[in-house]
Amino acid sequence: MTGSPFLVPRLPRHFLSIPDFSRSELEALLRLAESMRAGRYAERPLRGQTLAMIFMKSSTRTRVSFEVGCYQLGGHALFLSPRDAQLGRGEPVEDTARVLSRYVQGIMIRTYAHADVEAMARHASVPVINGLTDLQHPCQVLADVMTIRQHLGDIQGRTVAWVGDGNNMANSWIDAAARFGFPLRLACPEGYDPDPDVLARARRHAEVRVVRDPREAVDSADVVNTDVWASMGQEEEHHERAAVFEGYTVDSALMQRAAPHAIFLHCLPAHRGEEVTAEVIDGPQSRVWDEAENRLHVQKAIMAVLMGGVPLS
Repeated sequence: MTGSPFLVPRLPRHFLSIPDFSRSELEALLRLAESMRAGRYAERPLRGQTLAMIFMKSSTRTRVSFEVGCYQLGGHALFLSPRDAQLGRGEPVEDTARVLSRYVQGIMIRTYAHADVEAMARHASVPVINGLTDLQHPCQVLADVMTIRQHLGDIQGRTVAWVGDGNNMANSWIDAAARFGFPLRLACPEGYDPDPDVLARARRHAEVRVVRDPREAVDSADVVNTDVWASMGQEEEHHERAAVFEGYTVDSALMQRAAPHAIFLHCLPAHRGEEVTAEVIDGPQSRVWDEAENRLHVQKAIMAVLMGGVPLS
């Protein structure tokens, strides 16, 4: 009997953390995002495609940027909250991944445990994008890198300072330092350090230091970055954390220790008077609104590549 051999389905490519792409691929992805921001990209590679957006954690920027971005690329985004998806009633992640893969061409998930996103990717036959977990926030940090390129040029050689909790943002910044090769200094209170495995992996490729004094982290830095002291799911720890993080507020005095051209970043939402003062986030060094906009462009580029087959070149 003659005929064509059985075709082996092509495994989908996922974006769960920054190391999922090489440095050259990340730079190509950012160039694509920059062309989208500049209005030079008019293709619609997601025409006829649907992105399932699973939100076990609510969000303003993640939902709006993915939904608008998918539409602008010609596709349709489907919002699924815990009330809309059987995950909220205890269905295994693996089963949801298998079922959604029969209906949609991509899955974005924003949830708590990073293991759930990894399980989704293992069992989905379509690309999975990490919209946030307690361990990683890669789309946000890529938008931050894009913002640095927008205002300061190439990130290589730029010193980035992180002030505050060693949370998912800090972990993704550590991954970014390893991939792009810039020095990173993180000021975290004792007991609130970034993930040790993420740190160990990055230190093989970049200068990453954890210090206790925010002034040491910020001295002569090109970028000063922070986040809320109590992330989603940690609200009951707010008062305890406020005491622990006293002295970790990014104010004008701290910003004056950075380089004169330094920019301030915050992934939002922000609590003025806690992790940052109003005079900083609303001041001339703040680039948080460009940073928020760049979520749209970075995620459009990710969807165009993973779902739309746009080459990284």
